[in-house]
Amino acid sequence: MKFIKVKVKAEAKENRIEMRDADSFEISVKEPAENNRANRAVISILAAFLKVQPQKLRLIKGHTSPAKIISVID
Repeated sequence: MKFIKVKVKAEAKENRIEMRDADSFEISVKEPAENNRANRAVISILAAFLKVQPQKLRLIKGHTSPAKIISVID
């Protein structure tokens, strides 16, 4: 299992992903940080970037914080 650190900016003008280093990303999403919408958008964007199914990603820590830890399940 691999862990990825993500810093999220919700309600951005566009969806964007920026790789900081091998296991750290900054992701901007259009979705607001309410009703888990931003978290779902982050998972979707990160899955597309990593070329994995969204079901392979789990939000481990930071459900209500901009700083998140996501696990990648093999």
